[in-house]
Amino acid sequence: MATLYSLILNLDYLERAYVRGSVHDEEYTPACTRLLGQYKTVIKLITEPTKPEPFRFESVEAFMKSYDVRIDMLIKMDFPAAVHRLQLGVPATVEHASGGDRKAVTQAKLIAETTQNFITLMDALKLRMRAKDQLHPLLGDLLAAYGKIESDSGETRAKLVHWLISLNKLTASEELDDADAREMLFDVEHAYNTWFKSLQNT
Repeated sequence: MATLYSLILNLDYLERAYVRGSVHDEEYTPACTRLLGQYKTVIKLITEPTKPEPFRFESVEAFMKSYDVRIDMLIKMDFPAAVHRLQLGVPATVEHASGGDRKAVTQAKLIAETTQNFITLMDALKLRMRAKDQLHPLLGDLLAAYGKIESDSGETRAKLVHWLISLNKLTASEELDDADAREMLFDVEHAYNTWFKSLQNT
């Protein structure tokens, strides 16, 4: 809950700084994309059905509202800029990209989506999520977005597909052991770094 609060707060500050011109596009876009990716991981923990009632919320809006009604607390959750960005799920640079070059706008959205999916999966592994039903959807989303961008050789994608096949062999509740999870995180981080470098070279 504290992590979710800090992500919302940081995102709101980032949005306001961007609007004021205090942050340039080159700094804003990756920072915003990373926060959105981290949010996707944390919100899954907050909305997990098995969580006990005081710590489980149906949505980020419900989470924020729960603090707004606690008038005895100093914490207030009035962050409209962050809420807008979370609802859209893409940085402002993608939202307001020029419509003149439709292909460039589409490419920017795909890059933002793929980056978020990479970060979400890496954060999930770092948070010790190990079960198939936790990791398989995240890896599936990553591969779906990753496959739409022509910027990398097939070797990096093959490693990700290997892990999807490995997860497919498990039952929903089965988990990777620590050694496999560590190896998977290493491969995903390597794939992300390779993919990111390939974008910079295009």
